Amino acid sequence: MTEYAPPDPAKPHELTREAVLGRFLRAHRERLAPAEVGLAPGRRRRTPGLRREELAQLAGLSATWVTWLEQGRPVALSARALASLAGALRLSRAERAYLFELAGRRDPMQAQDEHAPAAVLASVEAINGPAYLLDRQWSALAWNAAAADLFVGWLDPASEDRNLLRSMFLSPGLQALVEDWPHRAARLVSEFRAHSIRHADDPPMRALVEGLIAQSPVFRADWLSQDVEERQGGRRGFQHPLRGLLHFEQLTLVPAAAPGLTLVMLMPA
Repeated sequence: MTEYAPPDPAKPHELTREAVLGRFLRAHRERLAPAEVGLAPGRRRRTPGLRREELAQLAGLSATWVTWLEQGRPVALSARALASLAGALRLSRAERAYLFELAGRRDPMQAQDEHAPAAVLASVEAINGPAYLLDRQWSALAWNAAAADLFVGWLDPASEDRNLLRSMFLSPGLQALVEDWPHRAARLVSEFRAHSIRHADDPPMRALVEGLIAQSPVFRADWLSQDVEERQGGRRGFQHPLRGLLHFEQLTLVPAAAPGLTLVMLMPA
């Protein structure tokens, strides 16, 4: 059995996840006034902010767990327990995301918060070249006129399914458009696998993958290959039915104001 070694007081800047998480929780507990959570301040309160026992009660957790967390002990908390802590501490959106990242858990609220800010939508229209915005399941939320003109079989007015993955495997028009389609399609699946594991418990994500496995033998084979790749930019070729062979450099960005979304732009190569 491994013996627990508490953080060294002489090293207040220790950067292990447990130590950073402990200092983060303590700092936010101590800056939260009892009155902010409906507690009487009391006459003999020596602790700044909330006591550990009070935070534990508000979060529905054991006071021992709260103590161990602040001490930097390796305590495994569920996403639900972390959400309770975040609520009890009145954490902001950024602070909540930081807490879940430190704890190595996925925030269940992320799947519910995927709206596209107006500024992000406007940026798609402002880009000169083809550009589009994808949601968590890689369905297009917005695209500009240049993208509608380029992506025959996906973003053109005649197409109905705006999901990139489904269109890549089920739309003959998009398959004919993409240069070296077998390679690009397999690469897209390996990139989506790396992306989707962060949202594996989301029902829409599972439904998308299961549906494609049933509908496309090529997708099924690519998915079962277990290949995993990071989302990659670089040169892209398209055999457009009216404009002939076109080449672009693809750039993929994650908007800071909407980290669940993906902005893709294509610049002339």
